[in-house]
Parts: sequence; C-alpha cells; structure tokens
Amino acid sequence: MIVISAVIRFTHGSETLQFFASAVAIIPLAAMMGQATESIAAHAGPRLGGLLSATFGNAVELIIGIFSLEQGLFSLVKASITGSIIGNLLFVLGLSFFVGGIRHPIQYFNLRVARSNASMLMLGVGIAFVVPSIFALAPHEQNYALSFGVAAVSLVIYILGLFFSLFTHREVSAYIEDEAAETEGAGHEEVKYRLWPAVIVLLISTVLVSIESDWLVENVKSIAAGLGWSEVFIGVVVVAIIGNAAEHASAVWMAWKNRMDLSLEIAVGSTLQVAMFIAPVLFFVSLMMGNPFELVFSWPELISMIAAVLLVVILMLDGESNWLEGAMAVGAYLVLAVGFYTLHTA
Repeated sequence: MIVISAVIRFTHGSETLQFFASAVAIIPLAAMMGQATESIAAHAGPRLGGLLSATFGNAVELIIGIFSLEQGLFSLVKASITGSIIGNLLFVLGLSFFVGGIRHPIQYFNLRVARSNASMLMLGVGIAFVVPSIFALAPHEQNYALSFGVAAVSLVIYILGLFFSLFTHREVSAYIEDEAAETEGAGHEEVKYRLWPAVIVLLISTVLVSIESDWLVENVKSIAAGLGWSEVFIGVVVVAIIGNAAEHASAVWMAWKNRMDLSLEIAVGSTLQVAMFIAPVLFFVSLMMGNPFELVFSWPELISMIAAVLLVVILMLDGESNWLEGAMAVGAYLVLAVGFYTLHTA
C-alpha cells in the first residue's frame, strides 16, 4: 500500500485517492512501529521498556498532529484528540467487552487498577479539557496562558503517573506484565525483532509514517471540500481510527483471550496518553513553531469526551464486563460519530 500511495502521489493522481491511500498505508506502518517499540522495550528491561512503550505508544498520532499544526489545521488536531479519546474508550473498549463477552459470559479485571484509571481519566479529560473551555468563555486574552498551564500540569501528572506505575508502585501493575508473558507463551514470541533490527525498523517506519502523514494532511482540505466532510469529522473519525488501528486490534484480541486487564490497559492507557501526553506535547510544539493553538475544545467535543469518560467509569467500577455493556459502549460511539457527521455537514 505504501508503493501504491507513492505511485498516486508522483503521478499526480486524485487527491481523494491520495488521502485514502496514505490513510491505509499508515495502518501497517503503525503496527510495525508498535512491534519494534515492544521489541526494544523487551530488551531494555521492565522499567525502561515501560517508559518507551508509554512514550511511543501513540507516535503516529503525534506525527500526524505535528504535520497538521504545520498546515495550521488546529481544528483537525483538536478533533483527532477528541476522536482518539472517544474511540479508545467507547469503540475499542466497547468492542473488547462485546467480543470477549461472546466467548466468556462474564469477564473480570483488577478493580483497584480500574479505579486508579478512572481517577486519571476524570483528571486528564474531565478537568484538563473542560475547565479551560469554561474559563475561555470569559472576555479576556489569557487563553494561551491558560492552555500553557493546563498542558504543563497534565504533562507533569502524566510523568508522575509513569513514575508511580514503573518505580514506586510496580506491584500494582506487575500482574499485567505476568499476564502478558503468559499470553505470549513460554517461548520468546513477544520479541518480534532483535534489538538493532528493531531500532532500524522503528527508524524506517517512523520516516515512512512521517512522509505518509504529510501527504495525508496536505489533502485534508480537498477531501473536506470534495466529500462535504469537515476537518472536525475527519479528525474525530478518520484520523483517530488510522492512528489507533493497531492498538484497537490488540485490545480486542486480548479480550477474546480473556485477558481483560491487558485489554483495559491498552484502551484506557492509550486514552490517558493522548489526553495527558500527546495533547500537551502538541501544544508545546505549536509554541515552538510560533503559532500556538488553544487547548479549548468545542462544546460537542467536550460533551462527547465527558460522556465517554462517565460511561466507561461506570462500566469499570464493578470490576467485570459482559457483551451487553460492550454493545452499549459501541452504540454510544456510533451515535457520537453520526452526530459529528450531521453537525458539520448540515
């Protein structure tokens, strides 16, 4: 698909074809990046490996976001953040509950970790995104200062959370690592590549993702005009799905194998990383570019994220899941996706 995308690009093919070819090409490249990162993490040891996985887990979204900032597509950046959050929480976790529940009527996960994740979600999404938008309603010109403060605090809390889980309270999540090892079996299947081949694969796939992301972002406005889609809808649905496709498959596969703690860690952990790491980093990158964007979201985006967080928190608090809960979460995601489509194309 990478070759097809390049051919369309250099033969000056349709901008619509270029957009979708780049979008499809990014998906296997994202999977390669994830496998390479996991292999490097396995060689680096549990602490450094956990830090690498937490840092590069959403690298594709970060790359697409940087190119979007370069093009001045601020609404696309914020929409992709929104889409990643509601997609991970409602679609990925919901599909995991549903698929796992078909095979296992009741599935259980660690309640203590679920409550910790619920608290982080309320802070990372509920407070960090909602409060700035409320204060932005006041007639003042300090929105950038407010966004700076929110981004800085979110990033610090995220780093503290990593320090908590990787150093001071490793026993809280140690069972997840054991479960991952058990899932992969007694062999060494979890290490896809050796160390240096993994580094090379990571570098090559990162370069290719950067190229494809550049081509994809270049055609966003053409797609919006040609198909009647807004930048917000493209960000919430299309870009968010592209950036998280590999993680989506992993979370659902873990649920099918009745590894709900791993599935939950993938879906919720990715959400926290987007809200408390990717969003602040993109804000600081925009500052360095000299064209900062405000971390102030539209009300449909805010309401969608808060609804997703509240629903998932409710579903997690009993420490168990079933297919009906999954169906409800996926249904909620579809309603929000249709809402964004009709809202911005009406």
